[in-house]
Amino acid sequence: MPRRFFRKFAVKRDALRRQWYLAPFAHLLHDSRLWSIRRRTVVPAFSLGLFVAYLPFPGHPVQAALLAVLLKVNIPIAAVTTFVSNPLTIGPMFYLAYKIGSTLLGLPPQPLDFELNIAWFMEKFVTVWQPMLLGCVLLGSTISVLGYVALDIFWRLSLADYLARRRARKLQKDRSR
Repeated sequence: MPRRFFRKFAVKRDALRRQWYLAPFAHLLHDSRLWSIRRRTVVPAFSLGLFVAYLPFPGHPVQAALLAVLLKVNIPIAAVTTFVSNPLTIGPMFYLAYKIGSTLLGLPPQPLDFELNIAWFMEKFVTVWQPMLLGCVLLGSTISVLGYVALDIFWRLSLADYLARRRARKLQKDRSR
């Protein structure tokens, strides 16, 4: 059942309450929906994490956690899901987003010879940010909706299977009496 899997990522509220750096936010973190492992809080948190993972801004887990508090969904799931974008996947993700954005805006694709310095950001990034941002929002929205639907269906099927097995065990137990 998905609930057992997601319990691995569960965080104890008491452990967080003792963290000094979360003291200013303690009044926001008392809501049980932010920590519960239920379909209605985990599935939207998963979807939120996938969307935030596609945003071209740094600090994905923090962004996802803040949005999770705002939307009242599971904070740890939203933060962990953002790690879909990692050093191995971020290049292909943003390149695909740029290609889609430039195609939709009708801009000719420009070669992306990335260099990690200020000069590149001042000269080249100015020309690619609009198509990349459009592509990131579109891809993030698409992946988010697909992730929501897929996890929701999987959760429901898993629950139906669990209940069917439980009924079968109960029926078998009643017959053996």
